[in-house]
Amino acid sequence: MNFDPTDEQRRWRDLAREFAQGEIRPRAAELDRGQKFPYDIVAEMARLGLMGLTLPAEFGGSGGDFVAYNLALEEISRADTSVGITMEAHISLGCAPIAAYGTQEQKEKFLSKCATGERLWAFGLTEEEAGTDAGGTRTTAELEGGEWVINGSKKWITNSGTDITAGVTVIARTGTREGGRPELTAIVVPQDTPGYTRGQAYEKLGWRASDQHPLYFEDCRVQRENLLGERGKGFRQFLATLDGGRVAVAALSVGLAQACFDEALARAKEREQFGRSISEFQAVQFKLADMAMEIELARNTVLKAAWLKDQGRSFGREASMAKVFASETAKRAADQAVQIWGGEGFMEGSAVARYWRQVKINEIGEGTSEINRQIIARSLLDESAEEAKEKMVAQ
Repeated sequence: MNFDPTDEQRRWRDLAREFAQGEIRPRAAELDRGQKFPYDIVAEMARLGLMGLTLPAEFGGSGGDFVAYNLALEEISRADTSVGITMEAHISLGCAPIAAYGTQEQKEKFLSKCATGERLWAFGLTEEEAGTDAGGTRTTAELEGGEWVINGSKKWITNSGTDITAGVTVIARTGTREGGRPELTAIVVPQDTPGYTRGQAYEKLGWRASDQHPLYFEDCRVQRENLLGERGKGFRQFLATLDGGRVAVAALSVGLAQACFDEALARAKEREQFGRSISEFQAVQFKLADMAMEIELARNTVLKAAWLKDQGRSFGREASMAKVFASETAKRAADQAVQIWGGEGFMEGSAVARYWRQVKINEIGEGTSEINRQIIARSLLDESAEEAKEKMVAQ
């Protein structure tokens, strides 16, 4: 079993690390305070190929594999999770469904500028009563005269309101199945479509330099050809999309956890109490050891899930495992980093205070820890039932 990245994967990781530490990290506190979208940083990431890392080269993307993407995303998020979530939401949520389910014409029309990172694309799933419960989707789309007429709203949609956003893929009700279950369909909505508007940006605890808005659709009309994939397949599409997104958010969490460890280790070495460095105290050493162990384990869960995806194998359970463990590792790392920094860590100007604010959303976005644990448990039970069935057949 070889744990070494390939030369290409290492190249993407090192490129992202150099850029993140040299250009993003020195500005992270300023970006957080100002709550302004970093257009110049995103533009440079696009130039480097990071904003289209896994997207097809045919449409301007970098054509990298999923492992390389997660290695790079960890490094970007280690410098600032606002930039990390911008990259993740654009690639994993915005562009990946178009690349996976779009027609050639749709890819040429919508994906080409987004794959280069020149423009951003958003993914509209969450509503007031829908997200984890997709059946609660209230946004509707009806066919009228060769057009989809969309009515409803979405909330907390990343990359939906920037000056370079090109559009959003919306999950909408297009009918009702037997038993009253909704027929869900994905529909592409360009940014300048009449009847499609964005509300005010949110005031957030973390990810403060990233872009999230509520979206509103009032008799919003798009061409029939803007249907993404098959009608009624939206549920399956967004489940597959979220599997990939969960791995990526896990990588983001590992990056944040690593940043917490970096700050904690540096502080432990430089701070003195009772005439010696606090790094010599066993209580502090144990905190650092636990952080390092959990980060290594979290990183390995991410890379295993990413590798399975690259191999074309099932990775849903591993994605949920990575998401839960990495996000909770980051939370524990942030807490311990503040503890090691002591009173200074409680001050808003410190990096660890910023990390402590940022970390909670990782347990919520791309499926809460609770729903991901449920996914893991169900897969284990299904696997156990299948094994029992095979035994009975064999007997």
